[in-house]
Amino acid sequence: MSYTKRRPNQEVNAGSMADIAFLLLIFFLVTTQIATNKGITMVLPPPPEDTPQVPLPERNVLKIQLNSFNKVLIEEDVIPNLDMINEIVYDFVLNFGDPGNVKKGKANMSDVETFASLPASMKNYIRNNLGSGTSSDGPSEAIVSVQTDRGSSYEMYIKVMDEISEAYYTIYGARVGLSAEEYRKLNRNDPRQRLLYEKGKAGINKAISLADPTKMGG
Repeated sequence: MSYTKRRPNQEVNAGSMADIAFLLLIFFLVTTQIATNKGITMVLPPPPEDTPQVPLPERNVLKIQLNSFNKVLIEEDVIPNLDMINEIVYDFVLNFGDPGNVKKGKANMSDVETFASLPASMKNYIRNNLGSGTSSDGPSEAIVSVQTDRGSSYEMYIKVMDEISEAYYTIYGARVGLSAEEYRKLNRNDPRQRLLYEKGKAGINKAISLADPTKMGG
């Protein structure tokens, strides 16, 4: 009599695998932070009809243009490298050509008070190198105007804006004994660091105006 031994079935029960995969998918969707392009953080001006048309002295406006060939012009002069933007904006904002006593801005400070609050090294630099009557009257009056051609690249535009911002952060940091990078990293949730952050900006708000683009090839 022949006898055939029955062996157990070797199949794996995969009935619950779909449930496990679904749970893992939900877990990763909930815990993963998806990077998003937030663009440039900037407060846009009000509509033209709501903006009072007040003529500004030309000395208080620093004109920076990015043309369709990605060349940067400051006051119609081509600059050879982008690092010069930082230096020129720094000197323009801190020129103190004719500082006034009118209190302005969030800190409610006049340009005279702002100058008095600067460290000695910054005051000496201004006295020895700046104070031109053809440049800005003071930080509260200084406006950096940026204009692009329609053919200029977005990448170069970002580089120009970064250099302008770097000039302001260099000023803010120097007022409180920090580098521009150290100032950027201040944690405003920490009371002591927030105090340094506000002290650096007091009386010197970042004033950047975006002019309408010109035609390609301008």
